[in-house]
Amino acid sequence: MDRDQPDGPALHIVLAKQREREAAEHQRQRDAIIKDSQKDHTADRFVGVVEAIDDRLKRSTVGLVTLSDFQRAKESLEEEARQVAAKTKAEQKSLSRAKKGKKRDVKLSFDDEEDDAPHKKRNASPSSSDAPKERLSKNPDVDTSFLPDRYREEEERLHREDLRKKWLAEQERIKNETIEIVYSFWDGSGHRKTVECLKGDDIAAFLGKCRAQFPELRATSIDNMMYIKEDLIIPHHYTFYDFIVNGARGKSGPLFNFDVHDDVRMVSNASLEKDESHAGKVVERTWYNKFKHIFPASRWEVYDPDKDYGSYKVRG
Repeated sequence: MDRDQPDGPALHIVLAKQREREAAEHQRQRDAIIKDSQKDHTADRFVGVVEAIDDRLKRSTVGLVTLSDFQRAKESLEEEARQVAAKTKAEQKSLSRAKKGKKRDVKLSFDDEEDDAPHKKRNASPSSSDAPKERLSKNPDVDTSFLPDRYREEEERLHREDLRKKWLAEQERIKNETIEIVYSFWDGSGHRKTVECLKGDDIAAFLGKCRAQFPELRATSIDNMMYIKEDLIIPHHYTFYDFIVNGARGKSGPLFNFDVHDDVRMVSNASLEKDESHAGKVVERTWYNKFKHIFPASRWEVYDPDKDYGSYKVRG
């Protein structure tokens, strides 16, 4: 006999304590199942199912069983209960859909009116019996434009798309138009020239054409050249089209005209702006950095499209 195993009365005591523990665990599991089954959150119609689970659990665990056998019996009964509940729920949904279908099939009955029709005909005059019956129709005077209309919306979308394409084509036509720009190469005194550009050309392209007209500028890079229009330094990325379509204005005149007239600052009333401007200046950046504290460079500032540069009024 193994010396580690108790013998005699001691063995009976150990087995008795083991049985007590298993019986206590069995009772605890049973109480937990009963308590869990009593938590019914759906309706009272499932009470019978819970009671059936409890009864079947009692019958299937009669006597002393192991904990694993008890848990298997519990899981089997719970799974069966879930299947029954799911089947009951599916049947209820099917019954609800059938009731809704019957409600949609119900139609209004006019039997009472039809029964009264012969009586009304007998009381009616012959002239009224020959009159045609009135039929319900749409009132043509009612405005229904606010109602959704798939065909009307599609027509409006196509119309907007057509207008967009026409507008883009018109803008491209404007950008490809030729303009003659009068400018002055400024190095302390003016040297006036004329150059042809497209309205869609940017300032950098314009300065490249100006550089080709003056030998002293041919060694100068485009980045080292500046274009000043109406006392504003115009950045290289702007196009002439930008100023033309927006009717932009500078400190001393319009930015959208590039022909040359009298300086508006020399007229009797400089606040009245005619649709004219004076020649823009092309200068080297090194010259500007050297003389920017002296007139006229002291008046120049970088163009800001969001800034209001004055309240000129066009005089006809």
